[in-house]
Amino acid sequence: MLELMTFIMDPLNLLSMGVGVLVFATIVTLVSSMGSGAKLETRMKAVGARREELRRRSRAELQQGGGLRHADQGFKKNVVDRLNLAKLLEDPKVADRMAQAGYRGPGPITTFYFFRLISPFVLAAAVALYLFFINDFGMPGMTRITAIVAAFVLGYYAPNVFIENRIGKRRTSIMQAFPDALDLLLICVEAGMSIEQAIQKVSQEIGGASIELAEELTLLAAELSYLPDRRMAYEGLAKRTNHPGVKSVATAMTQAETYGTPLGSALRTMAKENRNLRLSAAEKKAAALPAKLTVPMIVFFLPVLFIVILTPAIINIQDTMGKGG
Repeated sequence: MLELMTFIMDPLNLLSMGVGVLVFATIVTLVSSMGSGAKLETRMKAVGARREELRRRSRAELQQGGGLRHADQGFKKNVVDRLNLAKLLEDPKVADRMAQAGYRGPGPITTFYFFRLISPFVLAAAVALYLFFINDFGMPGMTRITAIVAAFVLGYYAPNVFIENRIGKRRTSIMQAFPDALDLLLICVEAGMSIEQAIQKVSQEIGGASIELAEELTLLAAELSYLPDRRMAYEGLAKRTNHPGVKSVATAMTQAETYGTPLGSALRTMAKENRNLRLSAAEKKAAALPAKLTVPMIVFFLPVLFIVILTPAIINIQDTMGKGG
């Protein structure tokens, strides 16, 4: 058993396993991209079931604070409740951040608190096991202890980093397709559809460009049908995306319904503004590209370029010196 652990924890073997994991992840990513249609259908079915559940609940239950969410049960919930992690690790923005990452209900919040508790200890224990019993890399004791403490801190912030990464990817996916969704919404509204029918239709059509945006629009249509105040539905969309472009659209649609202003002109203006935002974001990325490519070019391209240019000259010099000798 010890020989097996030594073999597994050998740096070269770890490197080989890491390369294998990366190759496997690449294959899984390519295969999963081929099945995006099935993924969209599954998520839309889940959102549809959620909409039907919300419609079955009365508005009186909503006003009285009746439960629309299923109670969260299980081992993680028991641990969080017994240790009172919701208060110990209290984060006032955790519910909004989980919604922005696409996780809804009490279950994901419980999971977040649970992993925020155990991930520092798990990562620190793994580093301690490796450095003290398998391979210490010649480090002194204090350096190893510092590495363990660093692993503990990294484990504490790892769930936050994961959520922030998830939020960033989801927001990017939404904003790439949002101007096109506004154009489709404008066409549907000017064709005579109600705003609920238009949003539902656009959510079905935009899924090929952004599953996340299709899901958010379907939820918006559901909330427009059951919430006592339609303004709450638009504010919920703005809060879940947390993007200035979506917030401005939500404000414009709220004002259009409140004051009776033409919705078509507001949507046309908002679509143009969001398209400009998308273009400026692309220009910003393009402007930052040269600085990001500097280090890869120095490390990977320049050595190869020097080899390609200098190798023939070195070979010719060696041949000349050999003939002269």
